[in-house]
Amino acid sequence: MADLRDTIEETQAFYDEYGTDEWDRLATGIDGALEFSETVDTLASTLPSSGRVLDAGGGAGRYSRWLAARGHDVTLLDLSRGQLSVAVDRFGDADIDGDGDSGVDADTAASVDTVSTVSPVQGSITDLGLPANTFDAVCCLGGPLSHLLDEGDRVQAVRELRRVAKPNAQVVVSVMGLLGAVQLYLLSGHNVAALPNLLKHGDYDSALLKRHGYENEFTATHFFRRDELESLLATAGIQVETVRGLEGLASPFHADHIQQVGGELTDDERQALTDVVARTNDDPIVADLSIHMLAVGRA
Repeated sequence: MADLRDTIEETQAFYDEYGTDEWDRLATGIDGALEFSETVDTLASTLPSSGRVLDAGGGAGRYSRWLAARGHDVTLLDLSRGQLSVAVDRFGDADIDGDGDSGVDADTAASVDTVSTVSPVQGSITDLGLPANTFDAVCCLGGPLSHLLDEGDRVQAVRELRRVAKPNAQVVVSVMGLLGAVQLYLLSGHNVAALPNLLKHGDYDSALLKRHGYENEFTATHFFRRDELESLLATAGIQVETVRGLEGLASPFHADHIQQVGGELTDDERQALTDVVARTNDDPIVADLSIHMLAVGRA
């Protein structure tokens, strides 16, 4: 069983040193662009048009900026002071000016009647320290739940997400997918000897990797199967409405050598790729194979 304090300290230290990488990855490459666009398309069709939104584990705040540009008042909560510093550097008038960096087009940004706020707060998703029944929608995007190795801690975190949501509010959560990760490591030849054991439990950590002579270049991560994510949310009383892939069939583009192929695609080919991913992400099999999968539920 992983100790929560050790897990939090490891994750916090990793992201404190991560700089702008988390911000940048959602704007560069086919994989990051798909994860961001598929996520915000889902949010646009799911969330209320205004209100208070929690971006729990929101890191450098790219989703918070998008939410603010849509007219929401956002609380951005994250463990890492380093990531929150990056977020603060990115906030300002550009949040609603549609400068292109926020991921919101100018027409959408221009339709915002009032200046919405983003309030950064340092905290843990296992103990949000926020009042109950506060938010009109709760988001936990990019995989913060995946950095909790202990199942009990993951249960506590989703209970916290539900606790701070208003009754019947939308709860939107994305995690890192086990089959997507295993497929990626097979294609890239990365830490392959550890993969049979990874499939058994989904925990990618130093203890697993050291047994096979590898070093952990990431931080402790639990990779999910789709049905596991659904069950986890259900334990907190969150009614799951859908689980979809984000990168979906294009998940292999996380591998550097495949990413290079993506750079050679024409505009028409790139659009065709995006269309195929969007049309298949709702398939349960595709969701389970995606590097990141997203669940939409209701408190």
